Amino acid sequence: MNPPPAATPYVLLGGATAVRELVERFYGHMDRLPEAQGIRAMHAPDLAGAKNKLFKFLSGWFGGPDLFMEEFGHPRLRMRHFPFAIGPAERDQWVLCMVRALDDMAIEAGLREALLAAFARTADHMINRE
Repeated sequence: MNPPPAATPYVLLGGATAVRELVERFYGHMDRLPEAQGIRAMHAPDLAGAKNKLFKFLSGWFGGPDLFMEEFGHPRLRMRHFPFAIGPAERDQWVLCMVRALDDMAIEAGLREALLAAFARTADHMINRE
């Protein structure tokens, strides 16, 4: 008999379908929110590549298949984002889009809070300019 899958954020969220939905909603907010135009301008006009990379990163980060690492190697998030001027305003725009994306989904409150805390810590770590 196989043991049940571990209760990782990936499983609790709903697997690949839910991670992809989160990514779509996140970039949808980035595209539409006037408050997020600073970070939207840092992205290519076509968001398909960014969506793909974020989906693959979040898959592994949430405890699911480590798709990003398999294709691109270690994420090295700060290094990969260093070419972009990321200060507190850009961090806040990114977090706003993720908060809105999480709010759009039916996510258990404890999981939502844990994800938000992890996203906030990671967004803080991305700051590379004052």
